[in-house]
Amino acid sequence: MRDETLITLAGRDPKRSHGAVNTPVYHASTIAFERVAEMVEAHDRPFEPGTIVYGRFGTPTTFALEEAVATLEGGHRAIAVSSGLAAITAALGAFAKAGGHVLVADSSYGPTRSFCERGLTAGGVEVTYYDPSIGSAIEALLRPNTTAIYLESPGSLTFEVQDVPAITAVARRHGIPTVIDNTWATPYFFKPFAHGIDVSVHAATKYIGGHSDLMLGIIVVNEENFDRVRRHVALLGHSAAPDDCFLALRGLRTLAVRLRRHQESALAVARWLAERPEVERVLHPALPSCPGHELWRRDFLGSSGLFSLVLRPVALERVHAMLESLELFALGYSWGGFESLAIPTDPAPLRTAASWRAQGPVVRLHIGLEDPADLLADLEQGLARLAATS
Repeated sequence: MRDETLITLAGRDPKRSHGAVNTPVYHASTIAFERVAEMVEAHDRPFEPGTIVYGRFGTPTTFALEEAVATLEGGHRAIAVSSGLAAITAALGAFAKAGGHVLVADSSYGPTRSFCERGLTAGGVEVTYYDPSIGSAIEALLRPNTTAIYLESPGSLTFEVQDVPAITAVARRHGIPTVIDNTWATPYFFKPFAHGIDVSVHAATKYIGGHSDLMLGIIVVNEENFDRVRRHVALLGHSAAPDDCFLALRGLRTLAVRLRRHQESALAVARWLAERPEVERVLHPALPSCPGHELWRRDFLGSSGLFSLVLRPVALERVHAMLESLELFALGYSWGGFESLAIPTDPAPLRTAASWRAQGPVVRLHIGLEDPADLLADLEQGLARLAATS
């Protein structure tokens, strides 16, 4: 079946829900058993598909979401946790060990770097950040004790696209697991397992939820590594709230139509900004001027609504005045919902392997579901404010 059909069907069986089209919300901590043998068997095999032993390991609501996302992305099984960062740290932690070495993309999400620097290194793990444009040359950075490679494509804030197949080919030759943050593209626009990835993580808070009203992370794993990751997640005590799983399932059903609108509107805004005299360059992977565009064309099925722009040199106070004058763009850090957002940002402090070179300030935009003509009018008055502010 095509993805649009899978999005509507995966993880949903009305026969299991007394005819209800959507899997109901199961609020449960204690699970009652009729026989001791049944209870012991469930306790001994808590990760078997459909096994319900204790609320922390999931309920039918959780399992429906996990099944749907894994099916859409092409992984073996999925694990729902409480946030995107929980998914990232649990997935990385499953492969990191004291005395080991982990390679992490230099363009990764800021909190991912914080976990590496304050969590992994404190536990005796050495972390090396690599240039996201490295491709197969990553082989030169491998060590005998390298236990994982972590990718994020496109990169956070700067949107470089990595050569995922080249990196995973190197990793597989050396028996090293790969983990990727696929939040930007979602399982709809990028298929990491088809490109050799072992583990894919998502902040389902964003596009999968789609309405800025839940906190959720999802880890999708191939068959070879599922048991290892699932046991590590259980060891950490991670779980996902059933209400958030239900909301994510509801959001997932409209993912295709929402993402196509995000893509169309974001490209219209990005192309308009690229022609503005106030803008030095636009960092959007679907634009030919963006680093990694050819890789994006080769590997991705589309682009989402998140991108950045580099302004020509101007005082930060003027940038702040511009952002505060916007009426349709809220100032907010998360993204992936129906609303447009804008934040000022500085990628430079987060880069160590590939220095960030830009003279002007950076603004990150998320283009929501509003009419793009209205968004362009709002941005035009904001840029006029930027020029007029002394």
